[in-house]
Amino acid sequence: MRNSFLGKRIRGGGYAIKGAWILLKSEPSIQVQAVISIVVTVAGFYFDITRTEWMFQIFAIGLVLSSEGLNSAVEGIADFIHPDFHTKIGYIKDVAAGAVLFAAVTAIFIAWLYLPALYFLIYFPK
Repeated sequence: MRNSFLGKRIRGGGYAIKGAWILLKSEPSIQVQAVISIVVTVAGFYFDITRTEWMFQIFAIGLVLSSEGLNSAVEGIADFIHPDFHTKIGYIKDVAAGAVLFAAVTAIFIAWLYLPALYFLIYFPK
């Protein structure tokens, strides 16, 4: 079973879980994003958001965490290949960070779905 199709998929899933755990343990950017994800998830329950809003929220969380993880991988590879400063390595790292920015801005726009709920909560508390 170890080298079967299913065995390889199970082993691959184990590597993915290991990688996610490494990211959560060692990458401050992922740690911050994970805390933010928990906060917005609690807010989603508190504001009783719709199923569609949940889909957008889950998509935004996945998008940001995935892009942060890929950015960390790109930076790790770049530092391994060329540990000293190099303009091309800097360019590569900047582009990877820019991709994270796109994901974060997308998540912020999605978070604006909460603004009507926040407005209502501030001016008309329960």
